[in-house]
Amino acid sequence: MRVIGLMSGTSYDAIDAAAADIRIDGDTLVLTPLGMVSEPYSGELRAAVAAAVPPASTTVGQICQLDTEIGQAFAAVAARANAELCGGSAELISSHGQTMFHWVEGAQVKGTLQLGQPAWIAEKTGCTVVSDLRSRDVATGGQGAPLVSAFDVLWLNGRTSGSVALNLGGIANVTAPGGGGTTADGPAVPIAFDTGPANALIDAAVSEFTAGEQWFDLGGALGAAGTPNVDLLAHLLSEPYYTQPAPKSTGKELFHRDYLLAALRGYESLSLADIVATLTALTARTVADSVKALSATEVVVSGGGTKNPTLMAMLRDELGDIALVSSDELGVTSDIKEALAFAVLGFLTAHGLPGSIASCTGARHASVLGSLTPGSRGLPRITSVPSAPKTMRIEAL
Repeated sequence: MRVIGLMSGTSYDAIDAAAADIRIDGDTLVLTPLGMVSEPYSGELRAAVAAAVPPASTTVGQICQLDTEIGQAFAAVAARANAELCGGSAELISSHGQTMFHWVEGAQVKGTLQLGQPAWIAEKTGCTVVSDLRSRDVATGGQGAPLVSAFDVLWLNGRTSGSVALNLGGIANVTAPGGGGTTADGPAVPIAFDTGPANALIDAAVSEFTAGEQWFDLGGALGAAGTPNVDLLAHLLSEPYYTQPAPKSTGKELFHRDYLLAALRGYESLSLADIVATLTALTARTVADSVKALSATEVVVSGGGTKNPTLMAMLRDELGDIALVSSDELGVTSDIKEALAFAVLGFLTAHGLPGSIASCTGARHASVLGSLTPGSRGLPRITSVPSAPKTMRIEAL
């Protein structure tokens, strides 16, 4: 099946579309990436999203408008991906949408909201669309995140028992297919969770203190020019989220502009470079602490944070002897991984197969994820699959 995965993360800077041919061979899911296209949000739409996410307040009218405009933006990128990557032959589109709110109380996720009305995608492309992939897992008691764990477990199963997947987006998340070791009762089940901010607080600081002239630390230049403040870092590390047990998930509902400004009280004399260096060190430390707790021997990293050499250097230092490997080295281009993961989740949904792993999200059971919006071409033709795949093989064109 030829599938397009659509993704926009918590940095809400762009919409990524990855196309792939996906099939099942015995107990192996075979993935052949076809490429990726990416389109930045327009300045107006990005500003509208930023103005509506917590801690800002919004209205039902604004939410309706965002749902439509994000859906239209996703539809345009999907149509471009279908034309440029698939020659118009895409059979299914799987859209993550734009996360606007992740409702967490204590250790429980009570709801999650992704906008980007799928009807616009179905109408523009003629393809059936899988959307709203997180809500079913939440309804079964799960965190609804990180859903990419299903991709990671298939991908890294059988590599080494100590392999851990790491994604550095607005929020950082890890997946340990081996569960961080074994138990007396046998192999441990997979574990996945959000470690905390990756780029979220760095982006918030840069945007705030440049009056919106910059949105992120381009090339890690600010972080490299500054020096982490030991006292501020210790203060930031006192955040209770970091010591909560997995499964757990978080987002900009916690790690947002106002959170940052509150944390910086008493540190007004610090330069922007020192603030960014400290926040970069926070990401490196919290990720490394999480990885070490999983008894990792290898970290396979992807996401936008990999383009920040200052963050990557700090992370290497924090990891010590633990190998840091780019996902590119294993056949999955870092920029494309999350969109590919949602293409795989859409494929599983279309075939009636679970796309969540209960031990990774904390759900009562694994679930078939998402909702279907049929396209004008009708539902895709499905080949019967006797059971869910256990591993994944990446094949080049």
